[in-house]
Amino acid sequence: MLEILIGVTLFFTLWRVLVLADLKRRQKKSGYGYPPIASNGLLGWRGLVHQLSGFVKDIGPAGWGAQFKEHGKTHLYPVFPTQLLVTRDPDNVKAILATQFKDFSFGIRKEALCPSLGYGIFTVEGSSWSHSRALLRPQFSREQISRLDSVEHHFQEFAQCVDNFKGEYFDIQKLFFAQSMDTSTDFLLGESVGCLKELLETRDGDESSKKFGANFQHAFDRVQRLVALRVVFQENYWIIGDVFFRNEFRQVNELIQKFVQGYVDKALKARAHKAPIYTNPDKYIFLYELARDTTNPRVLRDQVLNILIAGRDTTAATLSWLMFELAQKPHIFHKLRKAVIEDFGTTIENISFESLKQCEYLRYVLNEVLRLHPVVPINLRVALKDTTLPRGGGPNGDEPIFVPKGQKINYAVYWTHRDEQYWGEDAEEFKPERWDTTNHPGPLGKGWEFLPFNGGPRICLGQQFALTEMGYILTRLVQEYSDIGIDEEYHDRPLRVRHSITMSHGDGVHVRLSREGTVVS
Repeated sequence: MLEILIGVTLFFTLWRVLVLADLKRRQKKSGYGYPPIASNGLLGWRGLVHQLSGFVKDIGPAGWGAQFKEHGKTHLYPVFPTQLLVTRDPDNVKAILATQFKDFSFGIRKEALCPSLGYGIFTVEGSSWSHSRALLRPQFSREQISRLDSVEHHFQEFAQCVDNFKGEYFDIQKLFFAQSMDTSTDFLLGESVGCLKELLETRDGDESSKKFGANFQHAFDRVQRLVALRVVFQENYWIIGDVFFRNEFRQVNELIQKFVQGYVDKALKARAHKAPIYTNPDKYIFLYELARDTTNPRVLRDQVLNILIAGRDTTAATLSWLMFELAQKPHIFHKLRKAVIEDFGTTIENISFESLKQCEYLRYVLNEVLRLHPVVPINLRVALKDTTLPRGGGPNGDEPIFVPKGQKINYAVYWTHRDEQYWGEDAEEFKPERWDTTNHPGPLGKGWEFLPFNGGPRICLGQQFALTEMGYILTRLVQEYSDIGIDEEYHDRPLRVRHSITMSHGDGVHVRLSREGTVVS
């Protein structure tokens, strides 16, 4: 066994020496330098331990803070058997996502995600991605994202769930994910999966009511957890699904795909027979509108699954992080409530797509939670050819650097959003007032230092949809509830992050809410 270990070590050492020699030759030919390199032990074993430890302990992107502090905003970070180029510099992020967009790819994302999500807008590149984007763009017109009646219906069920706790602490993150699943499936498929309704019935003691809604949501969550693991394993993505979790991976994939396929078949049948639900101009259904442009069932299924992740997870996770912050700083909750009631009163009549954007403090609060808790905190690209990035080299880290073909790059917007150079010494503090330009010189968040919805050609199509839905739900919540409290038993613990495609709280967000006339202690 010892001989095998020595042999493997020698092989990888020799291989690494040859790779580095070739990189040195190409780098010298380019005329550009390299960024600092972290000392992570032989072949980067410390980097591997750090990565795996962060995943096992649910530390999340916060665990990268020390390495940025020690090695700078852009550095090479050896992680056996390769090395990552890690950056938080907004100029580099701009180059990767926009000005040098064609120099970089997703790497193995398609292979890692396609068994679950198919060939949708988040998994494909090139002409396939361009076609997907052209197909989906019309579905996110302002006319459609401003239809808030469906959101109100599901908020009423959400409020019933909250009231059923009668002042007790509860996990509001669980409710947000159920509410967002219901709203998203309503918008995408024409009917809700009914997660909130099932929670209401289960709360009343009927465990048998836990039917397909909860099962589908569980499978959907599990799929994302597993495909996120596949991405972490990079070229060895097949280990998850082909070796480990093989049966489970197959079962949850089949469940979510079969669920959506049923709605696709229904939409195509309605199209063929010009059914009233298909021709009704007052009933907008994303899938049915998509079926006007393509009748390929696989395309329809894959695009719906891709959009469902964006429509459900980003909204639910962001609102959950917001409640986590507001519960710890109830004075901000009360300030927000005052601003909302001044602008909208206590009813829904004055709430619209336009008026939500005009409520300044509401916008400040949403921007601040998107800054401090971006739901996709770290992302990956791979260089398609020998290229460069504008910053990271030289004694001050402000000179261009050489990026070889095949180099993996992690850009960490989580830490870009917490960079004191752009956000001040209180960058890690939840402070909505920082967005008030009367308090700070110049407009914040107008450059590449603020990227909650990505940037460049692949900027999120559903950005306005998500902001509208989150703004509406938050407005209704502070209209209905006058006070908030936090369960110290949970939130005195070290923060845990749930590793998935998006970032959510690992322990849930345990709060209690009260209506006017009652007090949360």
